[in-house]
Amino acid sequence: MTTRCLRALAIAALVVFGAALACAQDWTTLESLPAVDLSALSPAQKATALKLIRARDCTCGCGMKVAECRVKDPNCYFSKGLASVIVASLKAGKSEKEALADAEASRFAHPPEHKLLEDPIEIPTAGAPETGPNDAPITLVEFSDFQCPYCTLATPQLQAVLKAYPTQVRLFFKQFPLDIHSQAALAAAAAVAAQKQGKFWQMHDALFASHSDLRRPTILALASAVGLDVKRFEADLDSPEVRKAVEHDLEDGQNVGVMSTPTIFIDGQHYNGNIRLDVLKPILDAELKHPASPARKSVSTPAGVSR
Repeated sequence: MTTRCLRALAIAALVVFGAALACAQDWTTLESLPAVDLSALSPAQKATALKLIRARDCTCGCGMKVAECRVKDPNCYFSKGLASVIVASLKAGKSEKEALADAEASRFAHPPEHKLLEDPIEIPTAGAPETGPNDAPITLVEFSDFQCPYCTLATPQLQAVLKAYPTQVRLFFKQFPLDIHSQAALAAAAAVAAQKQGKFWQMHDALFASHSDLRRPTILALASAVGLDVKRFEADLDSPEVRKAVEHDLEDGQNVGVMSTPTIFIDGQHYNGNIRLDVLKPILDAELKHPASPARKSVSTPAGVSR
């Protein structure tokens, strides 16, 4: 399923979920929005910022205003970016007109083109769990959510890719738990906690196998089943260090334009097609004929846990 399709489905789910919150959280009157820091603005600047954010269309394709998108889709890269540009401009003493102009001139003002492979960018992978040889000519980076049903379907396809290209593909895993999945953040923390004991991939497989039930008791049972020191695991699960590691991955994803899961990058190029071996094969074969330049390789040192 394409990123566009996944985003459309995610937005549809969010709108249904958001409807239940509409009475309590009316985006047209809320003065505090997710990930929009208005604390440095004067009362007049804050009023102007909220006016602009409530009036400006979001560019992600959701059909909502920026403020509405911030409430109903807090992970949206575009509404977060547009709001931050408007706030920064007003904070710098610019006028309402100038703040709008800055938003229009920003990279957040235009929807993504959805090319099959977008232009290459650097993606931090330092410390991320990995599988595949260090000298593989192709690097894949996956942003995933253990509660996401599409991620669950993509996982065996990526495993098939690694099996088909045993010496040619290296895969890094990055956490991207979505707010719409209530158990995803805990599952992401569980994977990071397992990584601290050298058993990330065992926990990865167990979490996806149990993706429909990722409550804490289930996760503790999985930790025991994969051979973890459960007492140490539970302490790590609740630690600030593990929470920050998950937040760092989320921030990395947002910074490179991840808007849905699963999202993969092929040699730093955001891939917008179906994650299936038969679809990926011609793309990977073409990459092998034209090895990635250093600029198209993801940052990958120091290495994470290998499978």
